[in-house]
Amino acid sequence: MISEAQCFSYWSCSQACLWRKGKTSGCVQQLHDICLDCDGDAVLLLVVQKGEACHTSRRSCFYNAIKGDELTVLVLNNKVDLISEAQKEKLVAILRSLNPRARIVVSQFGQVPLSNILNTGLFDFEQAAQAPGWLKELRGEHTPETEEYGITSFVFRARRPFHPTRFWQVMDGVVRSKGYFWLASRPEFAGSWSQAGGIARQALGGVWWASVPKERWPEDAESLKFIMSNWIDGIGDARQELVFIGMDMNESKLRNRLDSALLTDAEMAEGPQNWRHYPDPVEPWFEE
Repeated sequence: MISEAQCFSYWSCSQACLWRKGKTSGCVQQLHDICLDCDGDAVLLLVVQKGEACHTSRRSCFYNAIKGDELTVLVLNNKVDLISEAQKEKLVAILRSLNPRARIVVSQFGQVPLSNILNTGLFDFEQAAQAPGWLKELRGEHTPETEEYGITSFVFRARRPFHPTRFWQVMDGVVRSKGYFWLASRPEFAGSWSQAGGIARQALGGVWWASVPKERWPEDAESLKFIMSNWIDGIGDARQELVFIGMDMNESKLRNRLDSALLTDAEMAEGPQNWRHYPDPVEPWFEE
């Protein structure tokens, strides 16, 4: 798949040169409250209601909070005296499932040694690019200690497209899901899926190599090896690869629902020319 790169860069301006990569000390996001949903299905994070992230950004406060938890290197949990020990352990486990490499510090009345916050040297640009829990799951790097608190995860893989309507109906009820998906109505393209709590985002993720003329393929052996490692005759490299992280998830039930959203044998036989005419409730990736 030719994917749309997810890049994050930090730069500083100096007199010596026009642009120079600067040292990233850190970026702080304040969470007003962190509480557990009473039914245990999600973590609800209420971000302080100010700033661009809450009012002018395309993404919701909840989405940005979850995204921040995935990329941060240090999480401070204050006012832990207001919750029980069991709730505290559960909260830490949820945060650990979202970001296995973060240092998690609990405190009361905001009393935290400055050495735990300033000049920690924890941030690593390359690790941050690869750190989120969903990427670790895709690579098979599971975090088993979270299972004690009912937090589980799994990767759904399939080599046939989703029916667009059935796919849209099935994606709900987990703390976090992310990955790439393949819709029958858009057979050449990979969709990028990202969901946090009740907020879901989908967009164009790239183009399957199966839809790219071979004369435009890369010529180096490493790239060709990667392409062919996901190749199936008649399908190419198109596939479903979605990671699910949730609390007390019924994995078997969710897998069955996902399987039911895939095309049936009869629908597969109709072929891409007919698939394009399926009703498609997913937002378009290109302007008409």
